Amino acid sequence: MNKLYPNANAALDGLLHDNMLIASGGFGLCGIPERILDAIRNSGVKGLTFASNNAGIDNEGIGKLLRTRQVKKMISSYVGENKEFERQFLSGELEVEFCPQGTLAERMRAGGAGIPGFYTKTGVGTQVAEGKEVKEFDGEDYILERGIFADLSIVKAWKADETGNLVFRKTARNFNLPAATCGKTCVVEVEEIVPIGSLDPDCIHLPGVYVQRMIVGAPYDKKIEFKTVRESASA
Repeated sequence: MNKLYPNANAALDGLLHDNMLIASGGFGLCGIPERILDAIRNSGVKGLTFASNNAGIDNEGIGKLLRTRQVKKMISSYVGENKEFERQFLSGELEVEFCPQGTLAERMRAGGAGIPGFYTKTGVGTQVAEGKEVKEFDGEDYILERGIFADLSIVKAWKADETGNLVFRKTARNFNLPAATCGKTCVVEVEEIVPIGSLDPDCIHLPGVYVQRMIVGAPYDKKIEFKTVRESASA
């Protein structure tokens, strides 16, 4: 089975529709599937729900789809770097489901494992618990969180072999691994495709059984979410 497609548009062919739920890997601008996100934006689909740690920044990552009003809802844990996100949320244009970071990762992992829900102490007694079932275990309260079962998973990897075995580079593993497992179809963009057998089996982070389609997205411009610099010393 050939999993490699010539570009993101081809890899997404037949997968996109309005009002779908997409699980997206990445953290800030680190390890985001930017070529695939661009193709989703260009497709014109709308009413999208994204399960993603954050929404990129203005005009980068998912922020591009916010700008074009294609996103209906975000399931996220941190969104503080996106002014357009803030504007849409405060004006009632964007629905937001805030989710603690570890809980979001576990919700994706649970969906990938076929687990419909799990109990956690995270969020007990806060707004996170509002409307959720509370159950007592050994004298402690826990809230029920639902697994995420997405229509589509989109992730970014460093290397892949031709069967889709993936290696993520350093912190780019972040949400990419759980996001990849919880969708009906997983589309991956990678920096490099290597021959079968060239990857050390002990270094593979995600087996190719989870990957249906791949593209090579390189070369990439390594973007920085925001810069903090010191003033140069006086001469």
